[in-house]
Amino acid sequence: MKTIEIKANNLQSMFHTLKNEIGGTFTTQLNEGELQIDNLLGKGFIRGIELERDTVFLEFDIKFKEDIKFSLASPKQAVVNFLYCAEGKLSHSFSNSGKIKTVGTFQTGISANLVSEEQHVYFHKDIYVNSALISLNTSHGSSAEHYINKMVSEIFIENNKTDYCYVGSYNLKIADSINQLKAVKQKGVVRTLLIQGLVNVILALEIEQHSVDIASSKNSKGSLTAFELKQVKELSDFVNNFPETNLNVTELAAKVSINPAKVQEGFKLMHGKTLNTYIRFVRVTKSEELIKNTDLNISEIVYSLGFSSRSYFSKIFKDQYKCSPIEYKQNIKLAATA
Repeated sequence: MKTIEIKANNLQSMFHTLKNEIGGTFTTQLNEGELQIDNLLGKGFIRGIELERDTVFLEFDIKFKEDIKFSLASPKQAVVNFLYCAEGKLSHSFSNSGKIKTVGTFQTGISANLVSEEQHVYFHKDIYVNSALISLNTSHGSSAEHYINKMVSEIFIENNKTDYCYVGSYNLKIADSINQLKAVKQKGVVRTLLIQGLVNVILALEIEQHSVDIASSKNSKGSLTAFELKQVKELSDFVNNFPETNLNVTELAAKVSINPAKVQEGFKLMHGKTLNTYIRFVRVTKSEELIKNTDLNISEIVYSLGFSSRSYFSKIFKDQYKCSPIEYKQNIKLAATA
């Protein structure tokens, strides 16, 4: 197993260490960095950005060709790490303990070193990992006075006397938020603000999942297995990519080889909506993008997105955006000429 010691106190220093140990090509822009790797050690990328409130967001999209251990030094009783694994698995331990916990696909993990000097994160050989890590320093600079940092410190540091490590139950909503984060293409301050907002959403979902798990011994994944959850995620991606597809619930469930009841349970878990309601939501959301960004008329948009009628489309558009498609299009034109 290859061990990589990371004692950096900022993102740039961390990437400098990673590049020296792993190799690859490092690029940076503003407060964001990315290390692209394609060598004998592994293939993929590690991306990171420094955000407000002493928050660092890291995204791992990589497969290593041997077992890798990241040994992360951090000040005691200060840093809380929120990990979500969208695919694959990662393992974790503290330097003062040999106990290793594993975070699997669609699971959350929260850790805070109260007595240990280091935390260890393990990447397993030949297992593709897509995961997100939010690291929040609750005692650094003026951000320590921020109410969110104080709240996080109270929950995960002040209420515990020893190193804290929690592995939560399955959560598909976080996977959905990470997909939204990956879709951010803007640059500069707009990009930073969008990423900050989505990171806040992910952080909130992680803390909410922790609260639910602590309050109840029930497994929040219901009757779904990890495989079934992955199939629901695949179907959700299909709906987002092909919203115009007019397949019923049974036909869509058959695409991912699970029964319709499991599909409905998964969509309620992931999106808080039934499959049909989610399809309508995606179609209306994409119709708004087409109205705003293309020259298509309303009838063309209705047809391209697979709606059964223009009147039905107008009704559900108004339900979602509180105005009709025609009114929305007219308002955009007025704004453009103002």
